[in-house]
Amino acid sequence: MKPILYGYMKCSTTKDAIKILKENNIDFDFIDVKEQAPSKETLKDIVLRSQLDIKKFFNTSGLVYRKLNLKDTLSTLTDDEKLQLLSEHGMLIKRVVFDNHTNVLVGPLKQEMLL
Repeated sequence: MKPILYGYMKCSTTKDAIKILKENNIDFDFIDVKEQAPSKETLKDIVLRSQLDIKKFFNTSGLVYRKLNLKDTLSTLTDDEKLQLLSEHGMLIKRVVFDNHTNVLVGPLKQEMLL
């Protein structure tokens, strides 16, 4: 099963991650979160396996985050509500999320993370 890179093609962080993966000859599937946000169930699995707080999966500098006023309300939501938001608004997902089915990396991908 190939690793999955979740990102947004117009995002420089996503472009950098793709470049690093290709330079390291890592074959992967790409999912553009703007076109196809992961399901709530997929996100729940990714968050659990990452062992990170679900807040780490939010793109806090994005337009959707500001539009939904999540700076003030995110902490009042349940994890289930947060997962629902991420699954409904793919642009809320932090770039990038790299899932190799063993580990989940969130944020800018660096060469040394792949070792």
